[in-house]
Amino acid sequence: MKRLLLSASVTALFLAPLACDLEKTGAQLTADHVMVGTLLATPEVEISASALAGFDAGTFSPDGGDVISLPAQTAALVFFGTKSGENSQPSGVSGATATLQPTGGTATALTEDGSGSYSRTNVGGSDPGLAYQSGATYQFIASRNGTRYVGQVEDAPIQEAIGKFHPAEGFLRHASGTSLTFDRAAASGGKERTLGFVTVVPLSSDGEKGQPTYSNMPTTPLEFLQLVAVPGSFREAQVTIPGTAFPRANQTYLVIFQAVRLGGAESDNLFIGSALLAGTADVGIIRTN
Repeated sequence: MKRLLLSASVTALFLAPLACDLEKTGAQLTADHVMVGTLLATPEVEISASALAGFDAGTFSPDGGDVISLPAQTAALVFFGTKSGENSQPSGVSGATATLQPTGGTATALTEDGSGSYSRTNVGGSDPGLAYQSGATYQFIASRNGTRYVGQVEDAPIQEAIGKFHPAEGFLRHASGTSLTFDRAAASGGKERTLGFVTVVPLSSDGEKGQPTYSNMPTTPLEFLQLVAVPGSFREAQVTIPGTAFPRANQTYLVIFQAVRLGGAESDNLFIGSALLAGTADVGIIRTN
């Protein structure tokens, strides 16, 4: 009898966390508050000034005299809202306090932009409180009327280097109007491959960025929520950028590849389909002909 009681106690001990997880999941399934959050870092990029001008001699000089530098940037964005149905566009919640915090680190307050959006940007390391840390677990927190809503991304990824982006010449020559395909590195350590998003931006001769000619990054809260359901297409080992991303000849483009980890709701009062992303980029310089 004592052995039977002991066995029952041990079984209950192991089942208790499972019951708690199921209870938490059940609460998240019916929660009416939703969060979308991104923490994206882009490294400093050095571009040959002569490449921007379209000269054939557009290689990097050893003393850096032929180089234009675009500063590193880290940007955090949170959308906090409520939803009325599975496929409806969430409505933004204003008046919340939104913060981003690495586990064990200091919380960084985000600025309210209106309509449920909150953001903060660090350009060139000007804001030490918003520094991307590979391997960190990040919590996206919205607080309102004394209640905290928490989303989380674990193990923020290291930069994924794309070999094709870094030829000896310093930039990649490419025919305008044609597609560009590159391979991603294999995932290491038995981990699942991160999600990969591409943005293509034209550059003027003085290094000013124009409007993107292509991006497959979700832009609306609903698109982010749909990403949670079907993330597989963003984990492919080979990525193809359509030719429409490079519409002009004799133009310099930045190809920004963001490798990101997908997280979700952490607190039980946040919808289970909430989408949180954290990652850092590799950047290629493309000169069309």
